[in-house]
Amino acid sequence: MRVLVIGGTGFIGPHITRELIRRDQHVTVFHRGRTAVPPGALEIVGDRQRLTESVDNLRALAPDVVVDVVLSSGRQARELMKVFRGHARRVVALSSMDVYRACGVTHRLEEGPLEPLPLREETSALRTKLQTYPPAQVQVLRQIVGWLDEEYDKIPIEREILGHGELPGTVVRLPMVYGPRDPLHRFHPIVKRIVDGRRAIPFSAEMAQWRARKGSWRTSGRPP
Repeated sequence: MRVLVIGGTGFIGPHITRELIRRDQHVTVFHRGRTAVPPGALEIVGDRQRLTESVDNLRALAPDVVVDVVLSSGRQARELMKVFRGHARRVVALSSMDVYRACGVTHRLEEGPLEPLPLREETSALRTKLQTYPPAQVQVLRQIVGWLDEEYDKIPIEREILGHGELPGTVVRLPMVYGPRDPLHRFHPIVKRIVDGRRAIPFSAEMAQWRARKGSWRTSGRPP
């Protein structure tokens, strides 16, 4: 199977790429050429922010599956589906747990009661308010996470990927992901104390009660 991974050299992408190669898939990585691709993968150099500039090379690949790790907005998702309509069999997009209404409640953007727990992929409500993060915060994040654009929101992405009649799509809603090369260094304060051999790790009461969720996926058309 021919798989194209868009954004396969950053934080999460290399793990996807290496696992696909381990499973004997033919993998090509589309990236900016700033970092080496994992051994065994081919590459197409281009800019995710200007996908149509590489349309000829991308379509010539004729991938069975396109895995887009770095989708940031509905606009980018529409461009992605336009590029690969008739030239790929399925698109897989990485989304986020922040699509759920519970995230909007956390950010005090959604009115009404708390969401019943645990959150469930099939029944839990999604946010009604788009662009959870204010523009100033998005601008700060863009300095750290280069693939974000000013319209960052995963809900419009999901609508585009799952609502396309001609090109089936799958959405994977990731939980909080951390580990080596995490640009946000989410758990650095904890890991650093462990490495330093501290006897105790202090938490605020609010942080100690915080719980994240596991990942889930949705698909349109025939399941992958």
